[in-house]
Amino acid sequence: MAPTGTGHDATGAARSNPTSQASTAATRREDTDTSSAAPAPSPPKAPAGDPQQQRQLGPSSGSNVHWSSLLAENLAPRLFFVLSAFLLLVAYIIFVFPSTPPHQVSSEICSCPTSESPLLSSLQPASPTAISNITMSSAEQTFIAIKPDGVQRGLIGPIISRFENRGFKLAAIKLVTPSKEHLEKHYEDLAGKPFFAGLIEYMLSGPICAMVWEGRDAVKTGRTILGATNPLASAPGTIRGDFAIDVGRNVCHGSDSVENAKKEIALWFKEGDVVSYKASQFDWIYEKA
Repeated sequence: MAPTGTGHDATGAARSNPTSQASTAATRREDTDTSSAAPAPSPPKAPAGDPQQQRQLGPSSGSNVHWSSLLAENLAPRLFFVLSAFLLLVAYIIFVFPSTPPHQVSSEICSCPTSESPLLSSLQPASPTAISNITMSSAEQTFIAIKPDGVQRGLIGPIISRFENRGFKLAAIKLVTPSKEHLEKHYEDLAGKPFFAGLIEYMLSGPICAMVWEGRDAVKTGRTILGATNPLASAPGTIRGDFAIDVGRNVCHGSDSVENAKKEIALWFKEGDVVSYKASQFDWIYEKA
């Protein structure tokens, strides 16, 4: 009767303590889960030369080998060709050039005239006279006159500045009121023109500023600074292009040739009126000969 009572008591105790029963069941489930969780098998390793391993490693290792082989195959014939061409060139220089006369080589390479050519024999060194003419051209003089309209409009200063800024040297200047005979002599080449009488009357209408400017190509450059006789045809930046509109009031006059410049200077200035001196800016304008 004792064993029966003991089992009954244990069963009753288990039934009477539900918390103990639940913890026992949880412990059994953990043991079952732990025993059933087995380690995952590792994937098999591919052999060293297996293509699958090469695909996993990426294309870099295989592509390097591939490009190296391609470069070796393509460069070998090209290097051989370049080396062969170089050797042929060296052989040509060594064996062919010494056997060719120098004058024949020069005639084949260049068709330049030789020392016996008539072209070269006709060329002579520049004479001292020509060199001195080039040097002395910086002393060329021109006659410039500011007409009555230019004087009345206060353009003497701006016109002088144009020539000074260009680098010319002022050798003579005076403000005069010439006679009719003086002006007729100055414009004697226009005596047969229909506008001659009106031109003389216009030049007698007020004082004239007469000047002598000196410098290299002073006559030609002076005409360029003045602009065309007709102000409407003068380019902007010239004196007439900037300050004049009507051809009958074109502000200024300039010699049109070296010969006429000498005549006009002698007509407007007495001997000794034209000053000869070296401007301090001369060496900064002209190169030394």
